[in-house]
Amino acid sequence: MAEVTWQRFTVPYEYPVYFTDKLFAIDNPVLLQTLTRLEPQKRHRIIAFVDSGLLEARPQLSTEVEDYARAHATSIELVTHPVAMPAGEKLKSDLHFIEQMQKAIAEHHIDRHSYVLGIGGGALLDAVGLVAATSHRGIRHIRIPTTVLAQNDSGVGVKNSVNLFGQKNYIGTFAPPFAVLNDYDYIRGLPERDKIAGMAEAVKVALIRDTGFYHWLEKHADDLAVFREPEMRYMIKRCAELHMQQIARGGDPFESGSARPLDYGHWAAHKLEILTRYHVRHGEAVAIGLALDTHYSVLNGLLPQGDDLKVCYLLEHLGFKLWHSGLEIKTPDGELEILRGLREFREHLGGELTITLLQSLGQGIEVHSMDADLVRQSIAWLKQRNMA
Repeated sequence: MAEVTWQRFTVPYEYPVYFTDKLFAIDNPVLLQTLTRLEPQKRHRIIAFVDSGLLEARPQLSTEVEDYARAHATSIELVTHPVAMPAGEKLKSDLHFIEQMQKAIAEHHIDRHSYVLGIGGGALLDAVGLVAATSHRGIRHIRIPTTVLAQNDSGVGVKNSVNLFGQKNYIGTFAPPFAVLNDYDYIRGLPERDKIAGMAEAVKVALIRDTGFYHWLEKHADDLAVFREPEMRYMIKRCAELHMQQIARGGDPFESGSARPLDYGHWAAHKLEILTRYHVRHGEAVAIGLALDTHYSVLNGLLPQGDDLKVCYLLEHLGFKLWHSGLEIKTPDGELEILRGLREFREHLGGELTITLLQSLGQGIEVHSMDADLVRQSIAWLKQRNMA
């Protein structure tokens, strides 16, 4: 006869998400307040990892970080110069860089009450988050997102990951950050391609969760297409809020189940990124994935005809190209490689295949199978539109 004793406890999570300007200006209190939130009288040790591409665009950034720490030296000890790390998916696709960051943390004796700062785009934040979560079983991690995509989506979430075995985000953790500090000044200096790419996630979350926001995006597409600052600021903040609401109120913040509504359009996007060796950026691949799954929703009888065209017009108006030849890459036996993304997505979910589709513009619906022939028809439709 077996005996069992159940262990049950809950752990509350909370973290602030700031929206500010010129974070490292000496008179901006946001970072100082963040570091001293729990222990106001302590001198806090920090190490900062910075996207090398960002440093090339803003060579003064290291000096700004060091000057900020020096000006607030009674509360901040920057243990070494900001550490440059490769930009983009290169960082996430070689575990050597993860070990390099962990070694820096060990050499500078960063402990569980110290802070690891990640300053850069989504790829860097993913990798630094994994390093912080796994060093000493968890060091306080402060994210400082510097792209639209990171500020309005990945940077405010609870996931950290890198790529391995040819699969995107195969190795990772669920570990909420200590804080997220969004600085709009970084958005001003972004290349146009990066500004455009980040807007895909706003369209995505509007399509599945907020009809009003979707119509706002349509109404202000002209302003967003030329990156008008008031509209860009609102788009980033509202998108971040909707992502945060889903994580906090969706009932599954650490994704124990199989439903991933925030991954609408992502099963194809993740596979397309890999097939193109990340020449197609994440937001660009998501836009294609959104168009693909929106047309599929029409073909499947879930979404009224014509709504797929509305979504495509919006995405194209914002600057996205909704076709890439990578969608037609085939396996040796003649099957479309992109369809393998469904199997990999199911494995990534860890259970039953669950794909979010649309039943209206603003309301998602979960399905547990995808008709391969309808996927092929959706790809053909995207290609035809591109050739028209």
